[in-house]
Amino acid sequence: MPSLNVKGSLAAGALAAIGASICCVGPLVLLLMGIGGAWVATLAALEPMRPFFMGATLFFVGLAFRRLYLVPPVCEPGTPCADPRTVSRQRLMFWIVVVVLASLLAVPWMAPLFY
Repeated sequence: MPSLNVKGSLAAGALAAIGASICCVGPLVLLLMGIGGAWVATLAALEPMRPFFMGATLFFVGLAFRRLYLVPPVCEPGTPCADPRTVSRQRLMFWIVVVVLASLLAVPWMAPLFY
């Protein structure tokens, strides 16, 4: 089923994007909630891993893009993947997730605007 592979790739990309932005999003969210302390600075220890998480995000989003746009689905007539509405919904969800992931990846560059 192609839809399961797309969902798995998008989920993995989302987890990687969260990992890439946790060094900056975590302290920002905690500060916005009024939680502070010296231990919040330990979340910045993940900063050196950020390029790896960003690469993983782009890799998994690329896999999902490949599955949705470049590899034609092999479906039997009457199955959900043969319905053009299903494919268009998957593509819409893909682009929504891509926008969310791009905003998560951009947080470290935009975070200084909030401090």
